Amino acid sequence: MTLQQIAGVAHEPAGQPAGVVVLTHGAGGSRDSVLLQGVCDEWARRGWLAVRYNLLYRRRRPTGPPSGSEAGDRAGIVEAIEVCRGLVRGPLIAGGHSYGGRLTSMVVAEGAAPVRMLTLFSYPLHPPGKPERARTAHLPAITVPTVFTHGTADPFGTVEELRAAAGLISAPTAIVEVSGARHNLAATTLDVPALAVDAALRLLS
Repeated sequence: MTLQQIAGVAHEPAGQPAGVVVLTHGAGGSRDSVLLQGVCDEWARRGWLAVRYNLLYRRRRPTGPPSGSEAGDRAGIVEAIEVCRGLVRGPLIAGGHSYGGRLTSMVVAEGAAPVRMLTLFSYPLHPPGKPERARTAHLPAITVPTVFTHGTADPFGTVEELRAAAGLISAPTAIVEVSGARHNLAATTLDVPALAVDAALRLLS
C-alpha cells in the first residue's frame, strides 16, 4: 500500500523528521477538514512528518456519513498506520477527530497497530443527550500515552465525563480543554493545533 492508496496527504518538515503523525477525520468529514490541516501543519512545523488520510468509507464515496460496519474502517486505519510506519524512522503517533479518533483508539486497544501515542480530538464519549450509551468499554485496554483535545461545549461529552473516561487508561493522559468550543473545535482566540501538539510533545518526553 502507498499514501495514494489510503488517500493520504503528507505535510513534510523542513529537515529530517523526528517521527510521523497519522490522523484521520470524523463521521461525515474527510482528510481535508480545517482541523486536520491545521494540526498537520503544526506537527510539520515542529519537525514531524504528518499524514492526514481518508477512512475506507470516504475513499469509496466523497460525501455522506459512514456506512457498513466499523470493522472495514478499522482495517483501513491499520493499513494507514502500517504505510506511514515505513515512511520515516522514529516514533509513530496516531489518532483523529471524533469517529476517526474513536476507531483509531479501538485499533490500538486491540493491539492491531502498535503506536507510541494517541492524539484524539473531540472524542465522542456518547451520542448527544445519551450519556447512558458510553463509548468507553475499550479504554482500559489502551496502554500508550493519550492526549484528548476537547471543547467545553461539546455535546458528545463534557470535560468532566472525559476526565472520568481518561482515568480508565492505564498509561499517562493529558486533556486539552478548548474553552467554548463545540465538536468541530473551532475557536476564535485559541490556537488549538499548537495546544494539542504542545501537550503531545510534553507527554511524549
